[in-house]
Amino acid sequence: MAQQQSGQPVIILREGSTRTRGRDAQGMNLMAARAVAEAVRTTLGPKGMDKMLVDSLGDVVITNDGVTILKEMDIEHPAAKMIVEIAKTQDDEVGDGTTTAVVLAGELLKRSESLLDQDVHPTVIASGYRQAASKAREILNNLAFDVSLKDEALLKEFAITAMTGKGAEAVGEKLADIIVRAIKAVVDENGKVDVDDVKVEKKVGGTIGDSELIEGIVIDKERIHPNMPKTVKNAKIALLDTPMEIEKTEIDAKIEITSPDQLQSFLDQEEKMLKDMVEKIKKVGANVVFCQKGVDDLVQHYLAKNGIMAARRVKESDLKKLAKSTGARVSTSIDELSKDDLGTAGLVEERKIGDENMIFVEKCKNPKAVSIVLRGGTEHVVDELDRAVHDALRVVGVVVQDKKYVVGGGACEVELALRLKEFASTVGGREQLAIEAFAEAMEVIPRTLAENAGLDPIDTLVSLRSKHEGKGALKTAGINVFTGEAVDMKKEKVVEPLRVKTQAVSGASEAAVMILRIDDVIAASKLSSDKGAPGMGPGGMGEMDMGM
Repeated sequence: MAQQQSGQPVIILREGSTRTRGRDAQGMNLMAARAVAEAVRTTLGPKGMDKMLVDSLGDVVITNDGVTILKEMDIEHPAAKMIVEIAKTQDDEVGDGTTTAVVLAGELLKRSESLLDQDVHPTVIASGYRQAASKAREILNNLAFDVSLKDEALLKEFAITAMTGKGAEAVGEKLADIIVRAIKAVVDENGKVDVDDVKVEKKVGGTIGDSELIEGIVIDKERIHPNMPKTVKNAKIALLDTPMEIEKTEIDAKIEITSPDQLQSFLDQEEKMLKDMVEKIKKVGANVVFCQKGVDDLVQHYLAKNGIMAARRVKESDLKKLAKSTGARVSTSIDELSKDDLGTAGLVEERKIGDENMIFVEKCKNPKAVSIVLRGGTEHVVDELDRAVHDALRVVGVVVQDKKYVVGGGACEVELALRLKEFASTVGGREQLAIEAFAEAMEVIPRTLAENAGLDPIDTLVSLRSKHEGKGALKTAGINVFTGEAVDMKKEKVVEPLRVKTQAVSGASEAAVMILRIDDVIAASKLSSDKGAPGMGPGGMGEMDMGM
């Protein structure tokens, strides 16, 4: 890029850099962002299709989950990357509604294009979008219903709605029951839910219907000695994050032994120390030991001899979950171990699942951490099931925390579109146009649901609007994609947490505003991105390469 100054060009950007300005820059960004939104649009709803993603190594992912598709796609365009960020944020915040947020952002950008063509300034559109998003959140709060932890039947519907369209419908009822029981187990006294307290183990083999909830923790390890008991009832569990072996000294130490007697006494002493470790564990009354570090062969032998079951190299996260589940305390020293540190479980058992042995710690009295074992015919089935269960766990967790929900099936979006159009007429100036565009953009969700179900989108929208307006207006009317009719979604039990919708509207509008406000894209050249070595020209290696 050069500027004329008294006839002399002034070079500002490095050679090979590109600059796009004004409408060209906006057009390019809008197109890239919309292309990403279009890519996931066909996955929306119960009748949405799946995507097969193949990476450079040939690994295959088959999924219906918006955020997974966008993470797996190798996206380079900077504006398109912002759309991926919306999906990631939505996933982190609520766990579901990622496709909704992305499709909404794409539609907001599409609507803004026609406003830009009418010479409405981007900052005016941005201001209108912000006002509309704020009003939309207010309307959504008014549309929300209350739900409590006691309402188990309704909580199951949240899980079923979150999993619909993700290949788990056949056993939706069973999985929903597992998910609600898991969330109820890990809710703390303040009503907060940490989904990480639900450990999900995936195992290929069996069918999806073989998936089960374990009221305790499943550890992907096996007992360390074949002579140890396979099953321990009424287990007293010790959790150690210290090695059960003789530790090496920090500095290089040498022991001089001059006679065979000394060698024997040295070995005897070492054996006694190891034996003492086992004696201490036995004295405390533990009959199951989970150790985060290594366990000496001799210790294994003595533990087996005393009928104590043990597993080593257990992950730190698993150790913490075991502590929550069994009520044990993690001990950093065997000497300090006391009876109070032990946890309890009705049953600890090693079982073979698929082709691997796993240790099940179950029948815990009041487990604050639980496990779900997912089964499926192939690896891809289990992976997709895992993603569906993750979404459902997050959704049930969010609704238990917020205690507010709205209905699905495009009902909220149609209601938002109508109320925002009314709101637009009360706002003066050009912002009114942007708010109307925002309102129209909301209808992309019911329209996409209809398209994906093979229904006529215009007929569907017209029938939905007529249900939401006029006498006996039904605010919860949404589209039943299986029959094509506009019905009461509350009766159909198609429900979502309020936060799914508010987060999707906020995320989509913020990203759209950010992309809209960009009017200049300055891209550095790839060749000269390396900094030049001292003494070279400003282009460094890049310039030399170009000269070769």
